[in-house]
Amino acid sequence: MRIDLHTHSNVSDGTQPPAVLLAAARDAGLDALALTDHDTTDGWAEASTAAREVGVALVPGMEVSCRTAEGISVHLLSYLHDPAHPGLLEEITKAKDARLSRAERMVERLAEDYPLNWDDVTQHMAPGATVGRPHIADALVAVGVVADRSEAFASILTSHSHYYVSHYAPDPMRAIELVRAAGGVPVFAHPVASARGRVVGEQTFRDMIDAGLLGVEVDHRDNPEQGKAWLRALAARHALLVTGSSDYHGLGKPNRLGENLTAPEVLARIEDLSSGTVVVRP
Repeated sequence: MRIDLHTHSNVSDGTQPPAVLLAAARDAGLDALALTDHDTTDGWAEASTAAREVGVALVPGMEVSCRTAEGISVHLLSYLHDPAHPGLLEEITKAKDARLSRAERMVERLAEDYPLNWDDVTQHMAPGATVGRPHIADALVAVGVVADRSEAFASILTSHSHYYVSHYAPDPMRAIELVRAAGGVPVFAHPVASARGRVVGEQTFRDMIDAGLLGVEVDHRDNPEQGKAWLRALAARHALLVTGSSDYHGLGKPNRLGENLTAPEVLARIEDLSSGTVVVRP
């Protein structure tokens, strides 16, 4: 089986609707795919219907945006949780609302120097989508300021930029506890991707494991090789699941579906450990 456990649709910052994403997974030769949009499960229904139609198993998931007390961004993948769990739902709703106000403030700052307004950004968002910097990047591409998302994030939208505004995000330990309470399986996404910004130290890994972390995403293009080896050793010491995935965003990033994969036995273990929802099989 070919299994990709980290993808995004236009319900957050991907460029394809969930149904189109599932069709693309079929065309890429995948047997199973996880939909892990940022701080939302709104794409699950459409993706579930499409999964049955195109013959690709769907692993319902989500990527929870977190931040440590030191201000370091942590992304937590949640698989097979209950989307209606009150505590988790309250937390992601708070984060989603904060993303919107943050994006509006960033656009206000950008408008002082570039031909950009909020309407330009909303043209690149699906109705109700979780808004993020990628949508602002797409707007900057459309008005001719940058060539693509990668250029936007390397310059104008970097966290060190004058235009950057932070937003509320839960502490990763709190997020792990909520995912577990919702019957989900929490996996640390691209944990050592230092090219994206600061990464957490060993103590935070230990704290996350103590809080109930169940896996680490090792095979991801943004994890350096030395970091992957360190993660495998960590996983072996603490009996953590090891996953691999593309972090596919459609046209939004160069990542390609299936460029990294998760072993079938790991998906089986995720199913065993979860109690919130189930894999949708054709």
